[in-house]
Amino acid sequence: MLFSELGLLPEILRAVEDAGYTSPTPIQAQAIPVVLAGKDVMGGAQTGTGKTAGFTLPMLQRLARHANTSSSPARHPVRALILCPTRELAMQVHESVVTYSKHLPLRSTCIYGGVDMKAQIAELKEGREIVIATPGRLLDHVQQKTVHFSAVEFLILDEADRMLDMGFIPDIKRILALLPKERQSLLFSATFSDEIKKLADQMLRSPQLIEVARRNQVSETITHRVHMVSADKKRHLLLHLLKERGLSQVLIFLGTKFGTARLATWLERQGVNAVAIHGDKSQQQRTEALEAFKSGKAQVLVATDVAARGLDIDDLPHVINYELPHVAEDYVHRIGRTGRAGKSGDATSLVSPEEKQHLADIEKLIKFKIEQVAVPGFDINTGGGERDERVRSEHGRSRDGDRDGGRGRHGSGHGHKHEPRVGHGPKTAVRLPSPSAHLPVSADGFDFSKPYEAKGGAGSAPPSADKAEAPPRRPLRPVAALLGGLGSSGKKS
Repeated sequence: MLFSELGLLPEILRAVEDAGYTSPTPIQAQAIPVVLAGKDVMGGAQTGTGKTAGFTLPMLQRLARHANTSSSPARHPVRALILCPTRELAMQVHESVVTYSKHLPLRSTCIYGGVDMKAQIAELKEGREIVIATPGRLLDHVQQKTVHFSAVEFLILDEADRMLDMGFIPDIKRILALLPKERQSLLFSATFSDEIKKLADQMLRSPQLIEVARRNQVSETITHRVHMVSADKKRHLLLHLLKERGLSQVLIFLGTKFGTARLATWLERQGVNAVAIHGDKSQQQRTEALEAFKSGKAQVLVATDVAARGLDIDDLPHVINYELPHVAEDYVHRIGRTGRAGKSGDATSLVSPEEKQHLADIEKLIKFKIEQVAVPGFDINTGGGERDERVRSEHGRSRDGDRDGGRGRHGSGHGHKHEPRVGHGPKTAVRLPSPSAHLPVSADGFDFSKPYEAKGGAGSAPPSADKAEAPPRRPLRPVAALLGGLGSSGKKS
């Protein structure tokens, strides 16, 4: 099938041809006619399927009747609203809208957080038929009354599953309440959880379900492998893989912003040109990092799931899961950035023992076992390395009492010079003096550290602390008697 067979306007077809496309992808072939017919759509599509053009092209055609060259803002009210979970995805969608609308007098703008609102407000005041936005920043404009929805007739919610993961559903519902009831709505999601279905029921009217591939299906052109490794050796294994295999254009996933920044910094110190994107980066920093990676200046891009959402990188050969995602579906999202359009891709996961359950969940979802490949020197079954061997051997000597001979860590016999601190061994191996051992012994043999001991002869040595049995004691007297009280009646024979 060709794009020319889908009933698109000549202006749109010309823009598609200018972009170098002639044939639609499966989701484009299915979605475009349905959207052109004015029906609501619930689309099941993952990253890299071409869904952006699948809703952009028919949206532009339905808005073409409003296209005009007037300079009056009143002639360019907001007619289409596209909601995206992240700045990167919003920018990607806006780029697609600009590409395919270049032969139509339609205006568009992209609204997201992390930048000054003044430029966005200026564009909205000029009039924009198409607004691509992240929910939070859009609500900021609603609060400041710089955007109005009375003329909206087209709503698109892209990557609804990620919206749910990021906690945007309440914001989405607030926005829905502000929109006209009479509109056409499209919802796209890689997965359809119960929450997404509830949102679809609220947002869509008799939608047509379009799915181009089985949910959570991974590309057959991707090679999957797992390296089992202890958590403290992961970064060294990663460095080994990057250098030994000569990898370039590698997208590495972590679960936290802090871990992402720290790993990128460490790789830089090891001579690897790495950049990071995460939620704490400014929009300019994110854009610069992504451009450096796309151009090849950066060998590695380290990212969190949220920050990487919406990244569109052509011919990405390698994805490495430095940490497995806690949600199995995120594994499919991550590796879906490689092996696109029938090209080969590589998905490598570094898995510590603590992550075995996450691995099992992923294998259950994708319905096959991932090959586990041992890397010499890093395999989890070879032990924890030199440091762990030293700790284990030291603990073994402590239990056997080998330190009593004054031998050092290597048994060199140099006294206490190399002996580990006493506090590192079991407490039973060390005999500490009694807290009252400094107290004197009286001339008549009375030991003040044992005030009720039997009285021995003058000059007799105090009993040894190591003796198993104490000498028999005479009957104890009341303390008052010892202090000279009670008189003769208090004395005992």
